[in-house]
Amino acid sequence: MSASILEKFRVCGVTGLKVDPKAETLIKMNAVVAVVCFLIGVSAAIGLVLTRWEAVHALDAMMYYRFLTLHGLNMLIFFIIFFEMAVLYFAAPVLINGRLPAPFVGWIAFALMVIGAIMVDTMVFQGKADVLFTSYPPLKADPLYYLGIILFAVGALTVVLHFFGSLIINKREGSYTGGMPLVTFGALTAAIIAVITLLHGALIYIPTFLWSIGLLEMDAQVYRLIFWGLGHSSQQINVAAMVAIWYFLAAITVGGVVLNEKISRTAFVLYILFISMASAHHLLVDPGMGAAWKVWNTSYAMYLAVLASMIHGFTVPAGIELGQRLRGYVNGTFDWLRRAPWSDPGFSGLVLSVIIFGFFGGITGVTIGTEQINIIAHNTLRIPGHFHVTVVGGTALAFMAVTYYVLPLIFQRRVAFWGMAKLQPYVFGIGITIMGIGMSFLGSFGIPRRHWDSTFANAPFPVEVHPAVNLLQAVFGIGGLMAAVGGLMFVAIAVVSVFFGKRVTKEAIESGASGLPPGVLKLPAQTHSGVAVRKVHDAGAPGTMILVFIFLACFVVYYFVNWKVLSFLWKIG
Repeated sequence: MSASILEKFRVCGVTGLKVDPKAETLIKMNAVVAVVCFLIGVSAAIGLVLTRWEAVHALDAMMYYRFLTLHGLNMLIFFIIFFEMAVLYFAAPVLINGRLPAPFVGWIAFALMVIGAIMVDTMVFQGKADVLFTSYPPLKADPLYYLGIILFAVGALTVVLHFFGSLIINKREGSYTGGMPLVTFGALTAAIIAVITLLHGALIYIPTFLWSIGLLEMDAQVYRLIFWGLGHSSQQINVAAMVAIWYFLAAITVGGVVLNEKISRTAFVLYILFISMASAHHLLVDPGMGAAWKVWNTSYAMYLAVLASMIHGFTVPAGIELGQRLRGYVNGTFDWLRRAPWSDPGFSGLVLSVIIFGFFGGITGVTIGTEQINIIAHNTLRIPGHFHVTVVGGTALAFMAVTYYVLPLIFQRRVAFWGMAKLQPYVFGIGITIMGIGMSFLGSFGIPRRHWDSTFANAPFPVEVHPAVNLLQAVFGIGGLMAAVGGLMFVAIAVVSVFFGKRVTKEAIESGASGLPPGVLKLPAQTHSGVAVRKVHDAGAPGTMILVFIFLACFVVYYFVNWKVLSFLWKIG
């Protein structure tokens, strides 16, 4: 790389990374738009919560389904993917001390994504696309809706290809030697899954657009099959990006150790090979799919992706434990956990993300992804109960947590409302967990997934609703509103920090000024040699092992209970 290019780089005073200002600007722009989409999604979520809570039932049917469409698209697609584009620009070139090869390509991609998102939201706001996130035919939206999704997908695919080019060019120019950093490898995994996902999107949305203007016929079953290669796999991009952020946050908050890079990288590769197979669990009750196809896609090979998540679910907490022990917290099995920096929103968000995603999301996901058990969960509130604790409690919370480091390191702004920022991950994480549990139990009582009126008040036949449903709806409603408050707290913190926050200066860091996370004030050192280090490594991670076995015990009990419930329904035994 030429000296003239290097001279234009900003050297981060905390991490020592050389930051290409062109990549930094694209990180900022994608992150800002992500927060705007998040705000739209949260606003719609409040209306949805107050409608599904039957004691309130705020929206009429038309507005409910419009809000549901708006919420799903802005949260599951726009917010998440805009943020992931920012992650890609950070993972390469910033994290590898390289340059952005073709900045104009990034701006073209960004423009396509923004235009596409605006087109989609405009159609939804105008009532021309009340087709929900899945937009199943024969429901038909305005052609501009489908065109907007296509433009957004093309923009995202362009960023991914730009990321690949950045890795290759910077490797040739010697920006980094040896293997790429683990966080970048995780981002590469997310990018590869993104290619698979976005190609599925093109494969189905281009013909759907042609169908919407009357040029093609559309087979509903073919649409459902190919759509879920986009709809579900897009959430697997999130998983890979989220885990990469876990490793980054563990290192920057407590000096977390990567136990074995080969194992962690192998787990990422398992995601690429097998995680998209889980898309099939959306089609387990569809008559168009054969039994052999359903069994293959929901067992055996699919569990290799589950294995990958279990590997990360152990290595990240164990790495945190070893990092804490290397810092001297070695008194007792859980001294490292008790003395962790719980007031650091980056750390607390990380830990809550791991727990909510792995414990609540992992247990429920594997269980309802089993073909036989799925029949008692499909199209009930158990399904959104599951993906709210994975995509929201896991991915979105991880993105929030890393934002508290992105603000001072990339935007070079101190975090506004620092006292509120310390509480925000707890408010959001606890709220989404309560809401997810409420939804899951409501689904167990047969409450439908999307229906505007859970009581079926105007149905021509009587529908019995268990008395516990009223209580569970209150639990769901309170949890949902709490999560919405946590989400709005995050938006307020991010917006004020970016546009009105105080700049990060050397003096502010040295004086320990408010609004700077501990990992920015003093980057945790990782010690790799010496007698004390050998003792810590020899002792292993006993606290994490205990937590893992608690998780496994809960999983076994939950899995068994679901089979027992299934046996009652089938009158077996």
